[in-house]
Amino acid sequence: MNDISDPSSSNPVRSTLLPYGQQWIDEQDIEAVVKVLRGDFITQGPAIEAFETKIANYVGAKYAVAYTNGTASLHGACFAAGIGQGDEVITTPITFLASSNCVLYQGGTPVFADIDINTYNIDPLDIESKITERTKAIIAVDFTGQPVEIDRISMLARDRNLVLIQDAAHSLGASYAGRKVGAWADMTMFSFHPVKHITTGEGGVITTDNEHYYRKLLMFRSHGMTRNPKELIRNEGPWYYEMQELGYNYRMTDMQAALGLSQMDKLDGFVARRREIAALYNESFSSLQGLIVPKQHSNAESSWHLYVLRWLPEYFAESRESLFLALRNENIGVNVHYIPVYLQPFYKKLGYQTGVCPNAETYYDTVITLPLFPRMTESDVADVITAVKKVYARFKN
Repeated sequence: MNDISDPSSSNPVRSTLLPYGQQWIDEQDIEAVVKVLRGDFITQGPAIEAFETKIANYVGAKYAVAYTNGTASLHGACFAAGIGQGDEVITTPITFLASSNCVLYQGGTPVFADIDINTYNIDPLDIESKITERTKAIIAVDFTGQPVEIDRISMLARDRNLVLIQDAAHSLGASYAGRKVGAWADMTMFSFHPVKHITTGEGGVITTDNEHYYRKLLMFRSHGMTRNPKELIRNEGPWYYEMQELGYNYRMTDMQAALGLSQMDKLDGFVARRREIAALYNESFSSLQGLIVPKQHSNAESSWHLYVLRWLPEYFAESRESLFLALRNENIGVNVHYIPVYLQPFYKKLGYQTGVCPNAETYYDTVITLPLFPRMTESDVADVITAVKKVYARFKN
């Protein structure tokens, strides 16, 4: 029998690497894309609007505007919100870079509020403490798929006359207080990167109930241009268009939209499987001293984009890096989500300093993300559990 205290004498749990996330494309998805390729439109065609309508109906929003990716979608939301030079936007540091970069694109200033150390989502009380006369908006991120306390944050935004953007890149299919994410905020962004709940290869969307934002989002994704007769300053004929804003080419293709339409038919099944895997992880790890399984808010029903496990350093003989590498040596494709944004060199150059959000930094120092995606087999899940317990036993004080 191998001695698990000596990694050199122990065979890996798996012979091949299990990634932390992966798309699930089937023949139905492929056929949907091929049908578009054989048709008249591969971009700027009817599949875009069909996909937008399907997303909007699913989340209960009036409008949806598809973009090339989630980052472009957030950029569009900041434009529609009117964010500009001198405006502050409050967001979380525990997120992907795009959540705050989109503010910089518009000339605004990101302000980081700390997280709740239990849910890892942005803390509404710290949001409130960071509001100044320059605050224009809040970008609240549903980290790991668990919705933020959107009722409290919505009330805060409404009382202070702030625009609320919900970065729901992780939470398509999630609910808060029994209501789907996607129609709570002024604008909500979903991402369709391959590791997300559904994929369009790359892609994103903004949902909203506000017609003014909807029109702005449409214009921004297409060079700041409009052909809508109601929006034209003058109209020289049926060919006529106007560039009224400095926009971008952020248009999704019909190929992407066709894939998204097909994937939407599977979304609820994908989410259900993610929840099953998360439940198995919770059951396996919750009794292990020194490991912290993800805590769920009583009003939130996560769609489980990520499963993050905290390893409290006082319980282990080696560093988080050692634990991480040991799991990788077992061919478990663990990751870390995320480095606090303001610790990045670019943000340091802008004047952001260590210590701004102590809970976020404590979280970052202890977390490892485990594989979680619906195509995982029971054997894959068992391998993750076995590997975590094996590494836990090896390094536990």
